[in-house]
Amino acid sequence: MLNGGWLAISGLFALGYFSGTIPFGLVLTRLFGLGDLRSIGSGNIGATNALRTGNKLLAALTLAGDVLKGTVPVLIGWQFGEYPAAAAGLGAFLGHLFPVWLGFKGGKGVATYIGILLGFAPIGVAVFAVVWLAMAAVFRYSSLAALAATLVVPLAYLALGNRSAALLSGLLTLIVYVKHRPNIERLLAGTEGKIGAKG
Repeated sequence: MLNGGWLAISGLFALGYFSGTIPFGLVLTRLFGLGDLRSIGSGNIGATNALRTGNKLLAALTLAGDVLKGTVPVLIGWQFGEYPAAAAGLGAFLGHLFPVWLGFKGGKGVATYIGILLGFAPIGVAVFAVVWLAMAAVFRYSSLAALAATLVVPLAYLALGNRSAALLSGLLTLIVYVKHRPNIERLLAGTEGKIGAKG
């Protein structure tokens, strides 16, 4: 039997999914009186697009919410074992990307990715942060920084001997790349929006 059992694994996956579907960026933008976040910038509901409203507090709160909706289910999952924790993280990630409440059209998942790392194996957050900050400082593209950071994290876990974290983060990274395909195309075309740009 898998660590935690199938009942715990499926239950934590469901918990993670519904946690992930909470659209903090969309809700907070409306609370701030800034309308529908999906009509701003890239149309994404995450923190990067929230920053394009010009409201840094809104972007910070969106980031915090999207991180925590990945962390909390994973921490709950750990009470039942490693596999339930991983299932909760995967569920939260898929919930953020494909929320049932928004017609399965969600965010890109980077903040929730960080939240999952924070709950599952926190050293990955430090690795992510170093790579993201370095890439963002040099190139000023949030998407490029995220793509580089998510690529390095699974490799770092492998180097540290944490195979479970490497497998989970590797799967999440693959999904991140699929979701960022339009960003990759814009990066190659030189039309991707830079950090801090409005509209």
